[in-house]
Amino acid sequence: MSLALSSLRSHFIKHLTSCNSVTTFFSFRRRIHFSFSTKTARLNSTSVNYSTLNTGKMNIDDSFTSPYLSVRICCQRHVANVLSESLMCFGASSTTIDEQDSHDFDEEIWISSTFDISQDVKDSISRAADSVGLKEIPNYEVEMQDHTDWIKQTQESFHPVEITEGLWIVPEWRKPPDLQAINIILNPGLAFGTGEHPTTKLCLLLLQRLIKGGEYFLDYGTGSGVLAIAALKFGADISVGFDIEPQAITSARHNAALNNIGPEKLLLSLVPSKNGPYFESESPDRDTRFQDSYNSKIISEKDKYDVVIANILLYPLLDLADRIVSYAKPGAIVAISGIISEQVPAVTKHYSQFLDDITVEMMDGWACISGSRKTE
Repeated sequence: MSLALSSLRSHFIKHLTSCNSVTTFFSFRRRIHFSFSTKTARLNSTSVNYSTLNTGKMNIDDSFTSPYLSVRICCQRHVANVLSESLMCFGASSTTIDEQDSHDFDEEIWISSTFDISQDVKDSISRAADSVGLKEIPNYEVEMQDHTDWIKQTQESFHPVEITEGLWIVPEWRKPPDLQAINIILNPGLAFGTGEHPTTKLCLLLLQRLIKGGEYFLDYGTGSGVLAIAALKFGADISVGFDIEPQAITSARHNAALNNIGPEKLLLSLVPSKNGPYFESESPDRDTRFQDSYNSKIISEKDKYDVVIANILLYPLLDLADRIVSYAKPGAIVAISGIISEQVPAVTKHYSQFLDDITVEMMDGWACISGSRKTE
């Protein structure tokens, strides 16, 4: 297969596909990962059913109570991963593969996804299917739901996660199992970063080894802020987090407060996406949605950080490689994650022009690549 950049709206697929090469710019988004064990069912025909679920009131922001579309898509196991990522490229807000104990290559399984209510779901699924080489649109079903339902279900599924001895990720609504450990209290909201996914674990373990005290740390694509918060708890002097999603910035701020970390220690900034009206150094003042979260000063400060981590997706890691590395001091450590084992050779080759002494660590088929920024 050839590595190609396809114009897949504003997001990315992590997997290598045989697409036409198109010069486009992308934004980055982290995928929300959960694991469910469900009985596989088969749809004989496409059914689209809308129903509004009534829920109790919760003391949360309006952005969390607005309705959304819950979409379940039936496909063969061997295309589930790449179709899941492609769905995010064409409008899905999140995707979840309903895992099975069976490993039958042709077995039909479900992808659960969420879409904004304004999204044309049929068109999104059709384009995603076409991009991964499916000849027909998969069978699917749609339900309208409320974010409060999603959050409640998510909360029930999250439990404290022990990353390593003495290091725990603890949901806000759970009690820490070990009060003497380093406990990172987290409410992920709608942002990626619960501590359960192998890429997050790999980055946390790397951070724990790298942070000795007093470092400046950058989390490029901060999501829930888990890595930025962890760096401070390990002894970093300052953590900075960038993201393109306003809800990620809101989530990271909330999580910092849960860990008694103030804005003087954890600096957060929204980074407009490349295919949006503004990008990094360009002022987004004309769009009021950016004003409270955009900090042009910290975005412009390159060659500053002792450790830089970008745990995002394949194509932004490739497309933004020079920009990600530019924030690190010469000789500083840069780590990238969010990639599967098959993608390691291509990513390593691409980053070898920027980094020396590259190493790769693996966990459950996922990789974290790190190296030191070239001093030349």
